[in-house]
This record gives sequence, structure tokens and C-alpha cells, in this order.
Amino acid sequence: MPEAYIVEAVRTAGGKRGGRLAGVHPVDLAAQSLDAVMARSGLAADAVEDVIMGCVSQGGEQAMQVGRNAVLAARHLGEKVPAVTIDRQCGSSQQAIQFAAQAVMSGTQDVVIAAGVESMSRVPMGSTAMFHMKEGLGHYKSPGLEERYPGIQWSQFAGAEAIARKHDFSKDQLDRFALESHRRAAAATEAGAFADEIVPIEIETLEGAQQHTVDEGIRFDATLDGIAGVKLLSPEGRITAATSSQICDGSSAVLVVSERALKEHGLTPLARIHNLTVTAGDPVIMLEEPLFATDRALQRAGMRIEDIDLYEVNEAFAPVPLAWLKHTGADPDKLNVNGGAIALGHPLGASGTKLMATLVHALRARGKRYGLQTMCEGGGVANVTIVEAL
Repeated sequence: MPEAYIVEAVRTAGGKRGGRLAGVHPVDLAAQSLDAVMARSGLAADAVEDVIMGCVSQGGEQAMQVGRNAVLAARHLGEKVPAVTIDRQCGSSQQAIQFAAQAVMSGTQDVVIAAGVESMSRVPMGSTAMFHMKEGLGHYKSPGLEERYPGIQWSQFAGAEAIARKHDFSKDQLDRFALESHRRAAAATEAGAFADEIVPIEIETLEGAQQHTVDEGIRFDATLDGIAGVKLLSPEGRITAATSSQICDGSSAVLVVSERALKEHGLTPLARIHNLTVTAGDPVIMLEEPLFATDRALQRAGMRIEDIDLYEVNEAFAPVPLAWLKHTGADPDKLNVNGGAIALGHPLGASGTKLMATLVHALRARGKRYGLQTMCEGGGVANVTIVEAL
């Protein structure tokens, strides 16, 4: 079977809700990540056979096929480059990578860009459902779904609390995990670890035009006392905003190509895609599926968790990566080594390709070989992607 290679992997620095990227239209935000992989690779637009764009809240400025609109707004692409927008909730752009890889591995395409975008400032999370419900245009939960899951309103917050209770994580454990996320993200930023993956975005500020290059959500002065003092989201719960992923604006992109394209265009690969897995399970606890998806991915790849050098497990809520560590027996020193979404932000549909950019560059910077990426997704779904750095 043909191999699929990652040639470029980039992301924007995250912007806080209402922060430094809030003035950028999501179409233009996505276009800049697309332009970055094109400029870095040196490819001509006519070499690109498809763009697969992940986006969760496909309404308002992210409606009307945001992937295609981003292609049309990009400087280095054009009208003849097709695009599609997909939604696998938080795993949307990780699935975009897997679809791109499958296209290349099947031999049907040679050059595909996987990407993602989410402006959570301009298109708030859940707004696409809430707007229609408020306008009397219907509810996403059908009579058939209600019959099977009576009285249940899908809630990631409730799922995260359920994981914390099931695995008996204390609030202090969650707070300490969040502190470590900020510490690692701050250290990585100060060491320049993100320099190769971040696409500078020009923004207008009160001081004039600036380049946005530093993740806005990192608390460089974070303390355990500060994190522990944040109010609980539920009076009887264990999770706070400080132990949850940050609402974030951002975009990201990964260029996936075949071996034939490497030779034809003189490209140098960063990594080879080693395994693609997606599984689904309990939609109520919802966020626990990465544990079981990882089991399946390792089995299919003929690997053990010890064979993996670095892990990127999305920090949707602190109990998720902690439960993953407990279940897999993985080394916590290999997990989210440059911090995770608690510090860096979780721009929903952009997070899959964002994490891949961080993982690939971290592997290469450390001279490591195998990386595993996974994230929990609405509906009880999880993707796992294993890559080999080259």
C-alpha cells in the first residue's frame, strides 16, 4: 500500500475569546494557514488536489462551506482547488488528516491539505444549535434519539465530571495537572519550541499593527493557589474553568502527500503516517473513548505504549488525559511535553491539525521517532493517529 507523508504542519498562535485574533474573520484566518503550507513547500496551486477543512460551528462567518471560502481567500491557491468542510466535533481536523492520508494511501490523490479553523469569539460554541432552537426551528435531538436516550442532554462538562468520579481524581490532582500544562507551555514558548510551527498573523491593536505569534492563553505566572481558587463549574463537582480547555480562536494546516509527490516536487517529508484509527463508544460519558481507541490503534499497529516517544492527548478537561495515562500506563513525562489545551487553547475544529503540528515538530526537535495523537470528541468518538518522524 502506498505511504502517506506529512511535508508541512503549521498553526496560528491561539487567541483568547475576545482577544488578539477576535478581529480576524475565520475565513481569512484559515486562509493564512493554507498559504503558509503552500509557501513553505513551494508547491504550485495546481498540484493541490483537495483541501479538507475541519470546523465544528458551521454557522455565521463559518457557514457556506468555510473550507472552500478559505481556499478562495488564500493567496497561494485558487478557484481550481476543491475543498470540503467536515465536522467530527473536536476531532474534525484530525479526521481531516486521516481522510487526506486515506486519499493518498488509496492512490486516488497525491497532494491533499488537511486543515481546521474555529473562531470561537465570532461564532460561539453551540451557537449553531442554540440559534435554531431559539428561533423555533427544531432541536437536534430527534424523537428516535430521545426514545433511546430519554431525558439526556449531551454535555461535555457532565462527561468530564463523570470521568473524574469514575477514576477518582481529586480536585487537587486536576489543579496540579492544569498547573503543569501552563508551566510546560510557558517553558516551550520561552525556549522557542513553537517557532517552526506558528504562522504569524498580522493584527491591529491600539498600539498599531502587530504580529500575533505567542499563544495568548498561557499564564506565565500560574500558581497552584491561583488555579485552586477558581470557582467550581458545578457545586458538587471537581472541575473548574482552570482545569478545562480554553476557548480559543485559531487555524492550522498539514500538507499530506504521496511518495510519488515527494519525488515529483522535490519535497522533504517531516513524518510518515503510521496508523489511522477511529472508534466510538458511550455518548453520555462521551470523553473517555481515547482510552479505548488507543488500545485499538496500538494493537493494529503492532506496537506497545512504550514504543511511542511522545503523546499528544487533547486537554479538553484535565480528567481526560489523566484517565488516558491511568488506562494506558503511559509515561507522563512524554505527554503534552509543550503544554496542552488547558494552557494553549482548544480551537475546536482546528485542534486536530494544531496538535499534529506540535507533535511532529516536537518529535523532530528531540530526535524522537514515534508520536501518538488522540482526542475526545462529542458523541463518544475518538481518533488516534500514529506518526513516525523522519
